[in-house]
Amino acid sequence: MATLQLDQLRTLAAVVDLGSFEAAAAHLHITQSAVSQRIRAMEESAGRILVRRERPITATESGEVVLRTARQMLHLEDSLAGELGDSVTSQEHVALAVACNSDSLATWFLDAMTEVHSAGRVVFDIRREDESLSSELLRRGEVMAAVTSESRPVQGCRSLPLGSMRYLACASPGFVARHLRDGSPTVALGRAPIVDFDRSDAHQNHYYRRLTRRQPTGPRHYIPSSHDHVRAIVAGLGWGLIPEQLATPWLVSGEIENVSPDRPLDVPLFWQHWKLQSPDLDALTDAVLDIARAELRT
Repeated sequence: MATLQLDQLRTLAAVVDLGSFEAAAAHLHITQSAVSQRIRAMEESAGRILVRRERPITATESGEVVLRTARQMLHLEDSLAGELGDSVTSQEHVALAVACNSDSLATWFLDAMTEVHSAGRVVFDIRREDESLSSELLRRGEVMAAVTSESRPVQGCRSLPLGSMRYLACASPGFVARHLRDGSPTVALGRAPIVDFDRSDAHQNHYYRRLTRRQPTGPRHYIPSSHDHVRAIVAGLGWGLIPEQLATPWLVSGEIENVSPDRPLDVPLFWQHWKLQSPDLDALTDAVLDIARAELRT
């Protein structure tokens, strides 16, 4: 494959990020024809189709490989220009694209972001994704780092253990009185209403299977916000798994109960990031590891 030019790589990233040739052209301040020519030149050089020409435009499997390399090279270009103080080529800020699950964002990850932002010129592009799925964004080249439950490194990445996020099975006192007082609490839990974060949230299923080796059959609510997920449980809509950090104030106030205090769910988390010499990414990695050591279970 012939050497790819930075303007071609920047165009590929813009087309995939923005979903169309028209939007990429407007973003790059060039014509739509120029965008099309650059993508076609890359495909001819690679001997493969790199993007699916549909709405929105997406990268093919081969395109994802090139896209990952493109983002790395563009990030290095911005980082190098910033270190050299090149006011012509450097951007005002360096963007770090990161995948992170909602519960980490709601409890500890923002502290790591703040530590890095306060010391430099970094801005963040956070892609919220379940920890069981976030490594896929790394594979597709959409992010340069991810908080994930997958320990095995994605190709071209390092994987570092962060610790475990502890979840507690909680419900309001009123909910416990209505649904869990009669008969076996464990059996009743499987029939009672459940509050899931979204349809990717497997915590409640995993927790109940660990208790009984069966699937829970209760009706489900879907509340796709960490804080509102907690509020729904406090309000008595159902039972659910809450991060220990978020549950503690409500447990202290008595507005929720730990329905199985001797059986928490610990979810190991890992920090996967590009194997890249980048001062900004290195600084974020250091901050993530420091904050995780303080906030997560070892």
